Amino acid sequence: MFRKAQLTREIDKIIKARRWSQQKAAEVMGIPQLKLSEMLRGRFRGISETQMLEGLARLGCDIQITVSPARRRAAPGQVSVVFR
Repeated sequence: MFRKAQLTREIDKIIKARRWSQQKAAEVMGIPQLKLSEMLRGRFRGISETQMLEGLARLGCDIQITVSPARRRAAPGQVSVVFR
């Protein structure tokens, strides 16, 4: 849920910076406006991280997923999202 919130925050920043309506953003992202509205309110049911990543790509973002060994052998791996 935390990663979905991070992705949503980035999507919201892009929409606001472009001064787009939710309808315009939803069309570009390829999702229904109602689903975008719910997502922006923090209701993530019915939208996957993959859909969010694809939406960001359609908004013009490059998406990079990096898989590497854990830093410490005994520690479990971790997942992080970095925005530039």
